[in-house]
Amino acid sequence: MSEAHLQPPADDHRPSADAERALGFGRVLAYFLKLGAIGFGGPIATVGYMQRDLVEQRQWMNRQDFLDGVALGQTMPGPLAAQVAMWVGYLRRGAIGAAAVAAAFVAPSFAIVVAVGAVYSRYSGSSVVQALFYGIAPAVMAIITIAAIKLVKLTDRRDWRLWSISATVFALTALTGSEPVLVIVGAGLLMILLDARPRIRLRRPKPPDDVAGTGGSPKPMPMLVGLGTMAGGGTLASLAFFFLKTGAIVFGSGLAIVPFMRAGVVDHHHWLTNSQFLDSVAIGLITPGPVVISAGFIGYLVAGLPGAVVASIAIFTPIYLGIVVPGRWFLRHRDNAQLRAFVAGATAAAAGALCGAVVVLTRQAVTDWITATIAVATLGLLWRFKIKEPYVVLATGALGILLH
Repeated sequence: MSEAHLQPPADDHRPSADAERALGFGRVLAYFLKLGAIGFGGPIATVGYMQRDLVEQRQWMNRQDFLDGVALGQTMPGPLAAQVAMWVGYLRRGAIGAAAVAAAFVAPSFAIVVAVGAVYSRYSGSSVVQALFYGIAPAVMAIITIAAIKLVKLTDRRDWRLWSISATVFALTALTGSEPVLVIVGAGLLMILLDARPRIRLRRPKPPDDVAGTGGSPKPMPMLVGLGTMAGGGTLASLAFFFLKTGAIVFGSGLAIVPFMRAGVVDHHHWLTNSQFLDSVAIGLITPGPVVISAGFIGYLVAGLPGAVVASIAIFTPIYLGIVVPGRWFLRHRDNAQLRAFVAGATAAAAGALCGAVVVLTRQAVTDWITATIAVATLGLLWRFKIKEPYVVLATGALGILLH
């Protein structure tokens, strides 16, 4: 496609109206089903894949729409990759589209963790999981590093202020080991003061006549009712309510919920031993899709297939609501100068936080000279050659079994 066919500037990657109509929703679902099956590397890498595929290569959405999803995801609870996927579905088909894309995106990893849970519960193959993770974890860090670099370039471009925000939040996250949600919001407010300071106008407020008539608001209650029906038993009800609370406190990365999840699963409810819980985290890390799918693995060990279904739906329900409930308002006001300034600052801060998370995760994954060699070698190969990520995961997993 020549540059003459692109309506706005080339870096916006805005698809034409004809392209929008020609793209069927089935193709979108097929893409996310495939991404859910091969999207290794956690939220940073998966968001990088979406940016590469949907914005740069296929041009199914423009750059600003994509960044809007990243910004909204960073201000709402949930792992970033799942939020951006739901946002793409929401832009296409509203609340139903968000639910359909979420189901397609999560289905492959859910099937994997259920299958692994069945084998694990029968054979207790934790040693194999640990051996696989020994080789895969440092390779995943290399995948995440490259994706994080691309994400920062996409969000900050040539604005030194945004680069300064990203660098500051990167350092803060790397040093503290936590994602500074309040700092992300503060960065958005800072950009409002710098670029779009609102003018104070003294006038009578407009009466809210049209509030009740906005129409089209997503109605999430059927999902909650269905969840309550599924969680009718005692253990299932406990799983449902626990993972509902867990899903409501996830910001940016699924790994942020590990301490909270361990306290509930191991110490409070005594569903799993500490060793079993660590194995469930490893399963979430080495399977494609969002890391929080480890909830499905835990649910399976606790209550079989019904437990896996209930835990998975429960942990994704707050994430879904965090996209579709404010989504219509966000779309209606996204051209507002203050909102755009806030999005620019918050997204730059979020990109810095994700890069800082790479440092934190690398400390856990790279534990000796062998894992360090795997990480550096994988980074060099991925930087030089366009190797598909699943091949990298399979190769390093086999290497982990040989070495460990």
